[in-house]
Parts: sequence; C-alpha cells; structure tokens
Amino acid sequence: MPITIAAAQVHQLRALTGAGVMDCKRALEAAAGDISVAASAMREAGQINAEKKAGRIAAEGLVCIASNPGCSVMLEINCETDFVSRDDSFKQFVTAVTQLAVNRRVESVASLLTEVLSATEQSVESTRQDLVAKLGENIQIRRLVLMWAKAGTSLGSYVHMGRIGAIVELQGGDEELAKDLALQIIANNPLVISSEDVTNEMLAREQEIFTAQAQASGKPQAVIDKMIEGRIKKFLDEVSLLGQSFIKNETISINELLEGARARVIKFVRYAVGDGIEKSTEDFAEAVMAAQAKAAP
Repeated sequence: MPITIAAAQVHQLRALTGAGVMDCKRALEAAAGDISVAASAMREAGQINAEKKAGRIAAEGLVCIASNPGCSVMLEINCETDFVSRDDSFKQFVTAVTQLAVNRRVESVASLLTEVLSATEQSVESTRQDLVAKLGENIQIRRLVLMWAKAGTSLGSYVHMGRIGAIVELQGGDEELAKDLALQIIANNPLVISSEDVTNEMLAREQEIFTAQAQASGKPQAVIDKMIEGRIKKFLDEVSLLGQSFIKNETISINELLEGARARVIKFVRYAVGDGIEKSTEDFAEAVMAAQAKAAP
C-alpha cells in the first residue's frame, strides 16, 4: 500500500532543500516518509546535477563586499544568466557566504567551501550544490580576496550594482577619500597604482603599437617621435591610478588629490563580474538547425 505523505512533510522538505513540491513528494514516498533520508537522497542527486552543470559557462553573477573592523572580504560568485543573478535565493547565498568569509577571516575559496553556514547548517559547498539543484544553473564561487588594515592604514570599499567592486588600502586621508578612490577604481579601471608599476613587457607592447600607428601617418621622424612620446604618456596616465583625472573634479589628478590629503594608496583590488571569462557566442538559429539535423532520420 502506498504511503500517505502529509502536506506538512512536503513543506518541511521543501524548506530544507528548496526543491519543487512534486520532487519532494516523490522523494518522501521513496524514503517511506523519512524527511532526513529524503533530504539526503535529494542532496546526493543534487551533487550529481551540480557536477553535470559544472562544465557550463558561468559568466554572470554578483560581486559582494563585507567588512569587519580591520578587514574586508570581496567575493565574486558566478551563475549562467542575469535572471538567476537577480533571484532572491542566489542573492541571499552570496550575501551569507561573503559575511561568513569576513567573520571567519577566510583567505581562499578552497577554505571557504568547507566552512559551515549557520542558515543551512551545511558546508558552503553542500549549500552551493543544493542551490544548483534548485535554480538549475552552474553556480561557482570564483574568487575571493581578504584585505587587512595594517598599522596606520584604513580600508575603503564600494560595490556598483553588484557588478563591480573595489577595496582600497589607504595610508592617511579619511573614510570619504577611501570611498572616492574605490569609486574611481570602479569607474576607470586602473591596472596599477603608479606609472612606475607598469611592466616593461606591457610598455614595450604598447610602444610597438603606437610606433606602427605613427609611422603610418607619413609624417617626419621628429614629429613621429613626439607623437609616440605623447601617446606613451597618455597610456601611462590612463592605466595608473595616480595619473588619472579625479572623476569628481577632472581639473586635478588622483596624485594631486592624494598629495593634498597627505595620503597614499598602498594597495587596491577590483573585481568585475565575468571579467576574463570567455562567454559562449553560439548562434541560436544555427543551434536549432543543428539539433533538427541531428534528430532527422
């Protein structure tokens, strides 16, 4: 005789796993109504699904920053679509995991995955797998940075719409200046603090490009030399934080802003969602035609 599953049991299993009503009902029937056995079986199935989805490109997601006195953590967690990045379950997971990371002073993704979330009483990795099963997308904790304020320094941070974040370690200055610098880094994406930090390889590559462009102009060599010199200076100003114009007052540079505040940038880190991930460019119409051709006898 089939076992009768009460609605309260289904509701309890849904609360534990986040799975659909019918999935919970079937799991409870298979487990003879034992909620813990059903939940365990569903998590095992979820782990299999998570492994199957792990190879799919996840270039959307959120950047989140959490701070405690003396330290801040910035985390990027990815999913496959913007739709899932706006899902409340995904956003709650990102916030909870980031807060856990700063509370426990976690320094790597590998360590973070083994930490236990109080909300689920499971490891971060098990919770991630459950979320994959619930939302049906590849979800990955991609990268993490933990920054400490040292003696005489402070941290400033900012996140823009959950897409781009920055943390700055500042010596001198104040909280408002540190936040302004984080905004600057988000908006203008400097690669280094000072032009002196630009590598010889990067400079040589850009100089080669500028030289080829200038020589194509057909102008005298003296003019070409001046053109190359000007373009190199502009490049160095663009990629170095100190050389950039201040976004709130473009009449001064960041270097001048810091000199006026008797402050110095020690370090900064900037994350942008999906930065460096090669996204799929599959043509939908071609994919449909290919699927039809494969299905044809």
